[in-house]
Amino acid sequence: MLTLTVEPRDMKVKLEALRKGGSIPAVLYGPKHKSTSVLVSTTDFIKVFKKAGESSVVVLKEGINEHEALIQDVDVHPVTGAPRHADFYVIEKGKKVKVNVPLVFVGVSPAVKDKGAILIKVARDLEIEAAPKDLPRELTVDISTLIEFSSTVTAKEIKLPVGVTLISGLGEIVASVSEPKEEVEEVKPIDMSTIEVAKKGKVEVEGEEGAEAATTEKK
Repeated sequence: MLTLTVEPRDMKVKLEALRKGGSIPAVLYGPKHKSTSVLVSTTDFIKVFKKAGESSVVVLKEGINEHEALIQDVDVHPVTGAPRHADFYVIEKGKKVKVNVPLVFVGVSPAVKDKGAILIKVARDLEIEAAPKDLPRELTVDISTLIEFSSTVTAKEIKLPVGVTLISGLGEIVASVSEPKEEVEEVKPIDMSTIEVAKKGKVEVEGEEGAEAATTEKK
């Protein structure tokens, strides 16, 4: 299981100084855990967060104590994307937890491949309940059953690991396909005023040339 070491945070030290020192502030909280301000190595946090996401359990080492927790509410820099703060939800021992697990779409849809249908990923995650040790990082959605334009994949069709219960509605649609629409070529209306101006300009030029020609003939 993934682990992270957390240390007590000195509230007198400014946030900017903490981050320059290679740490980010964080908070531990839970049903049976008092809200506690801590520090965690920025480098270590990034490595663990990439693997755990927000649905996998992480073991937090706080001195001689260890806590099973979920990473939640990560604040990142709007430009660099670097984490600036994190919340850890400490799980109550012996209790199941509810989390939103991301969906991964696999397979090939015959409707898309053979009929040119458009694949629509309706849901990005589903809520499940499980013991910490049984929490999956992701759920797989097989789109090979999308054969016709009316085909859909619902939540109840997704295979869940042992010990995992679906909280989202069984009938919730997670993927579907739609019939492609024919592109209609747009015909731009003709601007008659432009044509009028062009014609007037031509007449005026012709008039000038005619006048010059008439003058020459007189001479």
